[in-house]
Amino acid sequence: MTPGILIVSLIFLGISMLVSMVLKNKFTKYSKVPLSSGLSGREIAEKMLRENGIYDVKVTSVEGFLSDHYNPANKTVNLSPEVYNGTSVAAAAVAAHECGHAVQHATAYQWLNFRSKMVPAVQISSSLVNWVLLIGVIMAASGNSTVLLVGIILMSVTVLFTLITLPVEFDASNRALAWLNHTNVTNNQEYPQAKDALKWAATTYVVAALAAVVTLIQYIMIYMGSRDRN
Repeated sequence: MTPGILIVSLIFLGISMLVSMVLKNKFTKYSKVPLSSGLSGREIAEKMLRENGIYDVKVTSVEGFLSDHYNPANKTVNLSPEVYNGTSVAAAAVAAHECGHAVQHATAYQWLNFRSKMVPAVQISSSLVNWVLLIGVIMAASGNSTVLLVGIILMSVTVLFTLITLPVEFDASNRALAWLNHTNVTNNQEYPQAKDALKWAATTYVVAALAAVVTLIQYIMIYMGSRDRN
């Protein structure tokens, strides 16, 4: 890793840690705000699924803090214990967001389908990219930039996946907020808090995408520089 890439990585690492800290603080804060409806995250998830005509998705509890996710492979909305059992604004926001992904799946949302098709390629590229880039940078210094180009191509796959994740996550949050507002699961005071929580969750994906793009550009510049020297 070159000094420039190391510096950029450290900068974005710091930003990412800051955003994650704010997100955790927001979640903790809104976890202490009880819903006027008294519904738990599980009940909210099941209600949203039913009202969107989805009956083949199961809501389950999984271990871990903020480990919530939707699994399209087995059609499960997986909620962390704090969300599954919680009756707070935070639980409502997260549960509805994950169900937003289930709605995307049920309606064949194009960006979710595209991302799902990319998963096998991303798994392969992610397991190889760091080593290929390292070897590529070393070889580029001695005049052979072919391996570095291969590394850039592998990294481009993961960067594309990160970028595609953005519309998927934003759309899931928009679906969640529209439903929360429409069904009055959250009242006028709770809705802005749910929106704020999801905004900070989305920010983590934005930071990750920016970091990935900037790092890719730097490797491309190293490649172009090595080509110019030859």
